[in-house]
Amino acid sequence: MEELFRKLDLNEYLDKFNSFLARPKPLFVSGDSKVNYEKLSEISNMELRYPPSVINLDDALSRLSKQAILHISEIYEFAKIVRYFLYLKKLKFENKMKAYLDKIDIPVLVSGICDYFDENGEFKDSVDDRLSAINLSFKNKKDEINAELKRLIYTKSIAPYLVDTQIHFINDNEALLVRGGFNHVLKGSVIARSSGGYFYVLPANISKLKSEQRDLLDKKDEILYEYSKNISSVFHKNLMFLKFINSAFDHIDALMARASMAKLGDLDFVLSDSSKDIILKDFAHPALKNPKRISVSFKGKVLLITGVNAGGKSMLLKSILSAALLSKYLLPMSINSQCSRIGTFKEFDAIIEDPQNAKNDISTFAGRMLHFSKIFGKKFLLIGVDEIELGTDFEEAASLYSAIIDKLLENDIKMVITTHHKRLAMLLAKNSDVELLAALYDEASSRPKYEFLAGTIGKSYAFETAVRYGIPSNLVALAKKTYGEDKENLNEAISKAINLEMELKVKLNDANLKEEKLNSLLQSLKDQKEKVDDDLKRTVSKLEFEYYKAINEAKRGVSLTDIKEKQRSINKANELVSKIEKPQNLREPLELKIGDKVKYEKIKGEVLSLNKNEATILSDGMKLRVPISLLKRSGNVPNLTKKNISVKVSRPVSASVVLDLHGLRSEEAMDKLDKFISDALIAGFDEVLIKHGIGTGKLAYAVKEFLKAHPNIKAFKDGAPSEGGFGSKVVKL
Repeated sequence: MEELFRKLDLNEYLDKFNSFLARPKPLFVSGDSKVNYEKLSEISNMELRYPPSVINLDDALSRLSKQAILHISEIYEFAKIVRYFLYLKKLKFENKMKAYLDKIDIPVLVSGICDYFDENGEFKDSVDDRLSAINLSFKNKKDEINAELKRLIYTKSIAPYLVDTQIHFINDNEALLVRGGFNHVLKGSVIARSSGGYFYVLPANISKLKSEQRDLLDKKDEILYEYSKNISSVFHKNLMFLKFINSAFDHIDALMARASMAKLGDLDFVLSDSSKDIILKDFAHPALKNPKRISVSFKGKVLLITGVNAGGKSMLLKSILSAALLSKYLLPMSINSQCSRIGTFKEFDAIIEDPQNAKNDISTFAGRMLHFSKIFGKKFLLIGVDEIELGTDFEEAASLYSAIIDKLLENDIKMVITTHHKRLAMLLAKNSDVELLAALYDEASSRPKYEFLAGTIGKSYAFETAVRYGIPSNLVALAKKTYGEDKENLNEAISKAINLEMELKVKLNDANLKEEKLNSLLQSLKDQKEKVDDDLKRTVSKLEFEYYKAINEAKRGVSLTDIKEKQRSINKANELVSKIEKPQNLREPLELKIGDKVKYEKIKGEVLSLNKNEATILSDGMKLRVPISLLKRSGNVPNLTKKNISVKVSRPVSASVVLDLHGLRSEEAMDKLDKFISDALIAGFDEVLIKHGIGTGKLAYAVKEFLKAHPNIKAFKDGAPSEGGFGSKVVKL
């Protein structure tokens, strides 16, 4: 993995990330990626204490399983971990972090051991009176040593032999630097010689006091060993918990390191999804100091990058692979995360450098063939290949690599390739899984633009690049002559032909999509007509039956002799006629105007023109003529009823010039921000302060976009350091 990071120029990035870790660990974060992403969001919205530095405790856990006795310093390492989780459990987390921490039940005996140590890792005297007595005695001995040394220094008989009046520490012993002959006036032992030939002497009284100090330390060690034995016994009984909490610490440490790095560098996270797409918006490679941000949409299986030399092709390749790699390991990056999407890949590989090596006697081309041979059996792989034709005849390479790539595509491998040769581009461009991207060249300034155009093949501009990097113009002119205008024109024609073919493919694909949509629409119209015809037949049949009943009732009255009986018969017939349900158009015709958004069945469009009964609508490039009676509005129907409307604005009871949005979701924050701006305008404020924090950058981005779109915002800028810096906005109303 480190080798891949190095190939992608991410080694400095990796070193920086590792500096945020409390202890070294693999990049992979245990647990579900989506859950970890939600935990990161929660952590980023809070100001947390960094995890303490902790040593690797795998060996200690292994020895505990065998009932070994840990050293007091190892016990303190476990205590630091438990202390940190006790601190986290007291914080007001929500959602995933709260659920995670609530499941961690720390045994009382284990948490109690944390109180044995002070913040510097020293065993507290208050735990055992014997330790207090020993430490007091040790201090008294130290005071006696200092007093005795001062007495010796100012003794008249010793003064002539002293080289200086300093107390020298030699091998953890206090000594005096004296001249030869000192033994007549000073009892002690020589423990070292100076470069000037003098003697470092440990006085006999000091030696005795130092020995008494060592005895005190031995007694202290015996007491600490006693506690180590008892604590190790407790740890052995809670071994499963210690293994869990040790692993959980690595999990939290990994998340905290990511959140801290994101905050410090104003970076963001992109959670890998189940697709195989790579869509980047405003991505900046970490190795670049003043990067020109890239945006690319790579949905196919092969992205073929061509174009000008030194135009950014290799860095684009590295950027695409780097973004996917950082996303896989949930590492922060400089990117517009809201507009980006990155799929999940099982493995990554990069064929970037020249594999030629004198030690292994392998050529460039042979080395690349060896590398390709190792990936034929792999699946779900993202691989980058820089200058794919490197090391052999480009005509042969084009045919060979075309066949190799076709084979690799069968294994669902996604590839990013850079090349200069038209033939390979021409062969690959015929495959619908291949997407083209060309590095652009500014011919007016004779420089690359470091921009890319999709769907086309670029020119290398080798002669122009040679001139720009110092090759004499006369040599370049001679090279052009040798190359020949005919060959140059042929290459130009090939490029145009390939680009034209790609353009026609795009247009043909668009035409096919429109044809499918039109066929679907025609079928929908046919089904609708059949439904209307059936409804009409049923209605006519029902009317005929009701009318027949009414006529028969009226005819009965013709044969009746009683006038009253005839009248009752006629009334009965009228009653039957009045009960006949007549078809009605329940929906009033729409009052439309040009530009209105409308809906016809499942098709949405915009009104282009209107006549008495029909409207012409535009939907996805297709014009349709539809009866107005069959149209519906797309979205909310405007209320056209004229009413007397009165608007009353009341001044807010209390208004503030500061709004704090920390810890809020974007939707909730925007609601509060909208009301806050409205209240501020009504209150007559000229300037307000909005605090949103840095976090993952999502809330800051949402606030910025809201302020840009608000009609009553004159200007806004980042706050001063005392106002929150990049985590706040000063807004002029």
